[in-house]
Amino acid sequence: MAPQRFHEQFDHIQRSLPEVPLTMGPRDEAHLLYEKGVVLARDGEEARVVEDAVRAHFTATAGLLPDHVRRVSQPAHRTGVTRIRVADPAGGEDAVPHALRALREAEGRAGRRLVGRNHVVHIAVNACPGDEPVPVPRTQIPNPGPAEGGHDPDTAVGVLVIDTGLVHDHRSYPLLAHTTGDAQRAETDGDGVLRQYVGHGTFIAGLLAAVAPGTDVTVRGTLNDAGAVLESEFGARLFEAVDQGGWPDIISLSAGTPSGDPDGLIGLDAFMRELSGQRTLLVAAAGNDASDVPFWPAAYAALPDHADSVLSVGALRADGDGAACFSNHGPWVRVYAPGERLTSALTGFGTPVPYVYQHSTYDTCRYGFAYPCTCQYPRHTGLLSEGRESTGAKPDQVMFDGLAQWSGTSFATPVVAGLVAAHMTAHGERDPRAARTALLAATSDRAEVRGARVPALRPPTWRPVPLPTPAVPA
Repeated sequence: MAPQRFHEQFDHIQRSLPEVPLTMGPRDEAHLLYEKGVVLARDGEEARVVEDAVRAHFTATAGLLPDHVRRVSQPAHRTGVTRIRVADPAGGEDAVPHALRALREAEGRAGRRLVGRNHVVHIAVNACPGDEPVPVPRTQIPNPGPAEGGHDPDTAVGVLVIDTGLVHDHRSYPLLAHTTGDAQRAETDGDGVLRQYVGHGTFIAGLLAAVAPGTDVTVRGTLNDAGAVLESEFGARLFEAVDQGGWPDIISLSAGTPSGDPDGLIGLDAFMRELSGQRTLLVAAAGNDASDVPFWPAAYAALPDHADSVLSVGALRADGDGAACFSNHGPWVRVYAPGERLTSALTGFGTPVPYVYQHSTYDTCRYGFAYPCTCQYPRHTGLLSEGRESTGAKPDQVMFDGLAQWSGTSFATPVVAGLVAAHMTAHGERDPRAARTALLAATSDRAEVRGARVPALRPPTWRPVPLPTPAVPA
């Protein structure tokens, strides 16, 4: 991927979480972000073991300071997670990799991970959006288009969307008549321009309602801080979201993080265990950095203890014949669905709102594919060049008046959640996990992803979009 764009978004997220010093993981772990100077452990005896092991390792290793090693007090909650300070976060060197190495021997004996980074969970995966929304005339038909069928409150499937909340006038979009939830905070900046990721949750709700009209959709603003949250807080926020309305039939989650941990995220342990004991199905995005590195929580779909409760979703290309260039992939991704250049509601059909494109011009797909793909669209010159130099040009501004076209695994995810819900409605099925199994068993559609033939779900109302023809070099 283009590291310049990663750094631009890293700066953006750091500004949105000003009290949390962040740093970047190694390139071989798909550019993950995490809290500097802090590791996570499970409460109780494991936290004591981690603290003691890190302090002993730092005492015995030249250049490392044991004085900073201590547990950080935090409000008690059901996640059962402790933050352990291992270094002064204002210091130049990050001690987290050293702390992780200090527990390797103990983890080998235990047969599982005892300590982990405090990852940043984000809707843009590696903090570098694959695309930015493009305005679409309100007269255009959404894509996927509205499916046939009505809404019966007695049989409606409950879908909880964990995202950025809803724009204030979302009800002016007819498909969102049965959508409720949290209001998106701070939709515009001081100049009245839409902030980045505003409308993300509304867009997803519109896709769900189009594919599955027989749903009651609730959108929570769990990821309202520029789409980002620390792993140490994420589990608690998920519990809060389900506590507000009870465990739903389906959770649609278009966020996560890559990680080198093979057995998941310590900060989500408690939530994932409780999810497994419910009937709820978690439909989770596989990520947008074209990597095969497991992306959590979607990658829980490949773990035996969670395979029944999690469905991981990758994105198909605009023409539907293969994976979108940005989509994560690998055997842990269970199904692919359209996720490139979909059309849904970004704002309500009220007063048009301006939006300034944040990024610079990219003439080739940052993942090296031969055809132009959404990670380079739209081609607008922003404030920075590819080398992060000021271009002196005025950023391009567009106006949104309801509909938008957008791309990402963020949007393939609610398409699949909607198809599971639609199957439940059509077959009178009340178990979302059984509906998922039946839906996947019934589909004969396949797509080619990195040479493998994989299951694909394409809504009947989805329309393929032709790929643009690359310009021939002079």
